[in-house]
Amino acid sequence: MNEAAHHRTLTRTDLRKRIRPSEFIAEKSITAVALLSLASIIMIFIFAFREAAPIFFQKQAVPSAAAQAPMEEQETYGEEMVAQIPGDAVGGKGGVETGSGEGENVTMENLLGTMWQPVSSVPKFGLLPLVVGSFKVTLLAILLAAPIGILAALFTSSFAPRWSKEILKPAIEILAGFPSVVIGFFGLVTMATFLQSTFGYTYRLNAFVGGVAMSLAVIPIIYTVTEDALNAVPKYLTEASLALGATKWETALFVTLPAATPGVFAAVVLGFGRAFGETMIVLMVTGNAALLTPGVFEPVRTMSATIGSEMAEVVFGETHYTVLFLIGAILFVFTFSLNAFAEIFVRQRLLRRFRGA
Repeated sequence: MNEAAHHRTLTRTDLRKRIRPSEFIAEKSITAVALLSLASIIMIFIFAFREAAPIFFQKQAVPSAAAQAPMEEQETYGEEMVAQIPGDAVGGKGGVETGSGEGENVTMENLLGTMWQPVSSVPKFGLLPLVVGSFKVTLLAILLAAPIGILAALFTSSFAPRWSKEILKPAIEILAGFPSVVIGFFGLVTMATFLQSTFGYTYRLNAFVGGVAMSLAVIPIIYTVTEDALNAVPKYLTEASLALGATKWETALFVTLPAATPGVFAAVVLGFGRAFGETMIVLMVTGNAALLTPGVFEPVRTMSATIGSEMAEVVFGETHYTVLFLIGAILFVFTFSLNAFAEIFVRQRLLRRFRGA
């Protein structure tokens, strides 16, 4: 007996020795990939903030004599150029660029202003219209996408027969991989015309069209995460509810859905982040006008669309370039805070609460 046990021990030890190198390589490879991913995120974070930092460390403009001399020489030439461009003070991309902030200091008052006119004789970098436009489109998209995505996931999880479930879930998940430019084209060509003829508003491209088009990109994300959360609810909860006499829809609405609240909340947060950072769809269907208005049927411009449309046209290192990186840093901080909030609140608060810990 002792000899047989010794042979069994040796056999297990030998097996461990044979598989240990591969386990070691796999472990180190996964660790290296994880560290590389973390380092990449940190480098992106540092790069974005380094490019935006000059906004906060600008040198005060000192009108020295040496600096004033060339200004006096350029004044006559500049006035002539401005005089040839009537209406340039209105701003917009239709005018010829007479100045985009190069060599000028951007004050906090300018950044908190209500006008975004970076290309004009007097550049204005007010971020408020861009922030309001981003939130307007995002909230509209979430208001449309969250109920549809959650109810679709509830139907698939609780009511759909097996054969239709095997078709519905992959089909909706494929929509999550749709190129955003395709959704943008659909919104620009078809959806905008249909919605305008239905509701009769003035501007064909506006925040409402952007929210509806964006919801098409957000629904698959909310559906997928919510459906996984609903399937993770313990079966004994639904079986107990049905055994007590509750109907199937009562069990789904008042037992299964509340038990999956952390996952549903995480799905909505992920959808919010996806909509807030989307560029191509909002660039194509929102009208792309930086207007600060309360209506949802008027054109807007989002932060991400501003970066996407103007970054390729700015001069490296000038004020306009730096402000665009500041917008990118704000987007980065917002999405990072949103994910951190979801991680802390969902995992550490809601999961503990629903698990009775």
